[in-house]
Amino acid sequence: NGTLICDSAAAALMRTKGVDACVVGADRVCANGDTANKIGTYMLAVLAHEHSVPFYVASPFTTLDTKLPCGDCIEIEERPAKEMIDTSKAPLNMPVWNPAFDVTPAKYITGIITEKGIVKRGEDGTFPIAEFINTHKE
Repeated sequence: NGTLICDSAAAALMRTKGVDACVVGADRVCANGDTANKIGTYMLAVLAHEHSVPFYVASPFTTLDTKLPCGDCIEIEERPAKEMIDTSKAPLNMPVWNPAFDVTPAKYITGIITEKGIVKRGEDGTFPIAEFINTHKE
């Protein structure tokens, strides 16, 4: 079971009603466990951490990428300013920052769920992404 909410209600829900877990997707999982996903995912991870809610990333096995050492190596696409200006009625010359994705640091992630199993933190506290890939290769 789950509850559908608008994304801006997440903090209030976590604080007032409690949440068992937060599960998000990812477009890329780096070698150190950092993940990239649609903008707003990092915000949810920080909220979950603040409210002691387990935060899981559900992602296809093929998104695990040991060629990217960490999230800082991911180039974040910026969407056109026009998308925000046209829908907000803001002044045409207003500066806009409109990233399509953000990076969630591994420190906020409880586990990474794939169709081949869950990547859990090793004894050293890090995600053994390369080991998981090698163990589950076909």
